[in-house]
Amino acid sequence: MSTPADSAEATESAAKTAESDPPQPPPADLPEKEEKEPAGSSIAFTVTLIVLVVLALFGRRIFTSLFTGDGIRTWATMFVGVTVQALPFLVLGVLLSAALTAFVPASFFAKALPKHPALAVPVASASGVILPGCECASVPVSAALMSRGVTPAAAIAFLLAAPAINPVVLASTAVAFPGQPKVVVARAVTSLAVSMILGWLWLLTGKGGSWFKLPKNRHAEGTRKADVFRESMLHDFLHAGGFLVIGAAAAATLNVVVPREWLDHVASNLLLSVVVLGLLAVLLAICSEADAFVAASLTQFSLTARLAFMVVGPVVDVKLIALQAGTFGPKFAVRFAPATFVIALLSSLVVGWWLL
Repeated sequence: MSTPADSAEATESAAKTAESDPPQPPPADLPEKEEKEPAGSSIAFTVTLIVLVVLALFGRRIFTSLFTGDGIRTWATMFVGVTVQALPFLVLGVLLSAALTAFVPASFFAKALPKHPALAVPVASASGVILPGCECASVPVSAALMSRGVTPAAAIAFLLAAPAINPVVLASTAVAFPGQPKVVVARAVTSLAVSMILGWLWLLTGKGGSWFKLPKNRHAEGTRKADVFRESMLHDFLHAGGFLVIGAAAAATLNVVVPREWLDHVASNLLLSVVVLGLLAVLLAICSEADAFVAASLTQFSLTARLAFMVVGPVVDVKLIALQAGTFGPKFAVRFAPATFVIALLSSLVVGWWLL
């Protein structure tokens, strides 16, 4: 058995040992392994690009050689025409959007916007003219703005305006509607109005609450700008390219398969045609750089109805609802999407009556 003297001696020995051995520094954090983008993304990007290029160069010849019916020929001609016209604007828009995400710091907006929230909303909306962004990129960009101190109202205004009134979109609209500058003006005015109305509406009703969560950056701090650019470009092109093909096919099918009497009946009713094309824009989820060419192909409908199609698409569609739900929370999406849809339709009716 140990005696009290032995215990005291052991304690003194342990103390001396602790004094003689200097404290070891905490182990340095092991460098985190850099997350590499899955090879599948690059493969999918390459495949999508090849498919779109082949469609652009040989699509009409391929389809018309495989199918000989007049309806199929009409479908193939319209499908390839929409794809070929929209593809250059789609690529340009994706490149500019990725550059904005990678190289323009979110702190730039916080410094440039007015301090007063109500004044920051129209300035943020107008900045969409010079800082283009695809719908796919607008949600993470607006999330980054909020995380850097920009008010949610101004960030939401930018989210809605950037994909709708940027130069690439307006240029594609001018090409899709040649000789009709009023369509370009109407689209810019309506989209700008929608973004500002939703921004101001947020100031009145949405200053927080359990149904809205502040987002986190999609890209970690310290990520190389070149990597951010590449990842954003791959992500946006894969999404936008796929939806472009779907949208072009749907527009061609609508013109060929749906009986002409049905289209004429819907098109003859202004309110019904505006609602129908608005819903079609939500379901097709076409990238804003390409939707004007699909709208131009829907010749049975009035310019006001086609304006609604072009205004609704960049601000609310199925992919945007999913992105908003994942970024800001499902409770935000179920409130924001219906409000945006209604305001976009009403604004299209007013501006269409005024300008078209």
